[in-house]
Amino acid sequence: MFRLVRGTGHILDVLDVLHRDQVALRIHDGAFSAMDLTARHPRTGEPLSTVKFMVQTLAAAGELQRDLQRELTYDGLRAAEAKGSKGGRRPAVAAAKTDAVRTAYLEGRSIAALARDHRVSRGAIRTAVADLLPDHTVSEQEGGPAPETPVTLDMPGKVADFLRATDLEPAERAALDLGATVRRGQGYTLRVTAVAAVHRRLLHRSQPLDGGEGVPAVPAQRKARREYENRVGALTPTGP
Repeated sequence: MFRLVRGTGHILDVLDVLHRDQVALRIHDGAFSAMDLTARHPRTGEPLSTVKFMVQTLAAAGELQRDLQRELTYDGLRAAEAKGSKGGRRPAVAAAKTDAVRTAYLEGRSIAALARDHRVSRGAIRTAVADLLPDHTVSEQEGGPAPETPVTLDMPGKVADFLRATDLEPAERAALDLGATVRRGQGYTLRVTAVAAVHRRLLHRSQPLDGGEGVPAVPAQRKARREYENRVGALTPTGP
């Protein structure tokens, strides 16, 4: 209940709303499973005394639990501070010390040791020596092009239905399988996230929806493909 409300008064306000909307709120199981927490006295219209008692008991138990959690959290923070530990994000490597960190790393000093020496996180050390790490790619070192960023486009349902019955490459099939269906009236669109190259290949594979080679085009399918074509065409063109 305390994921929904924050105190006795708030609980009673919620019960008033439920009673007004004629929605019953019952305890799921246990000794009080038959109790309706929205029940009112037929004459006064006030919550029943048993309901008030139950609500106040639940509220008191919930507030006690929340207070205990808060106290334990503060006790833990104070104990950590007494040991010299400070909360929050650890600082980055100062600009004046970056060269020394990089030199020490090249001389064989480990990232963990450098983090201890400079009182920063290992991530801060990794950032300072990022281009020296073994997993740093050649394209990054030479200033090569960054990997293509996935783009989310809405694919009309008629195009998606056609492509699902088509022989696709694994990347294209995965893009369709991971797409999110968005209902629109009697139809739907498939929200597909993929790099621009995959979107262009999917558009090319849906070419038969435009008709040709003796196959008549269905107007609704052709319109759907044109919508997808316009969205794909709006993407930034890639280089040769």
